Amino acid sequence: MTAVDERGVAEFFAGFEPPEGLKVELLRGEIVMMASPDLVHNRIVTSLMDQIPRRRWERLQTQDVDVVDEASEPVPDLVVMEVGVGPDSGRLLPSQMITMVVEVVSKTSVDRDYGVKRLIYAAGEVPTYLIIDPVMAQCVLYSEPVGRGEGADYQVQRITQFGTPLPLEQLGVELDTTMFGTYKGVKPHHRP
Repeated sequence: MTAVDERGVAEFFAGFEPPEGLKVELLRGEIVMMASPDLVHNRIVTSLMDQIPRRRWERLQTQDVDVVDEASEPVPDLVVMEVGVGPDSGRLLPSQMITMVVEVVSKTSVDRDYGVKRLIYAAGEVPTYLIIDPVMAQCVLYSEPVGRGEGADYQVQRITQFGTPLPLEQLGVELDTTMFGTYKGVKPHHRP
């Protein structure tokens, strides 16, 4: 896709009004629409938010993220940044202000969450990317982003099974994963 094409898609996306009940994001020039999440997903996000101290960390759900030099505006399930760091208003939050993004895998988002979103967040220099995967009952924590653009990725990957504590060193928190639910009747995948 050329820069003109990407700019055109980004301009279209800025004015696009999605149908009620759909989450929409721009991922490397592609507009992706998803149905609203189910209870397992929402309960995991709520449990995670409850464990991150609000005095030090701002926890924002479904916040649009601006990644410099990317035709991307991902909408993670949770964005975590230090209190007082972000702008007072606006739809887009610059990725450089974010300490951690979280995606909870849905039944249809496995490849996006483990693939293109990981690379986009690394290109945006987000220090920590946490995937919570109710399909495989695991958390995958990525850290230490390197590279630029399409060549960006995370250097460190840590996999923790549900039920085992997960240290989130960037936040100074040990995450209790024992209350994270799983999807029933969903075929396992082979990621990460």
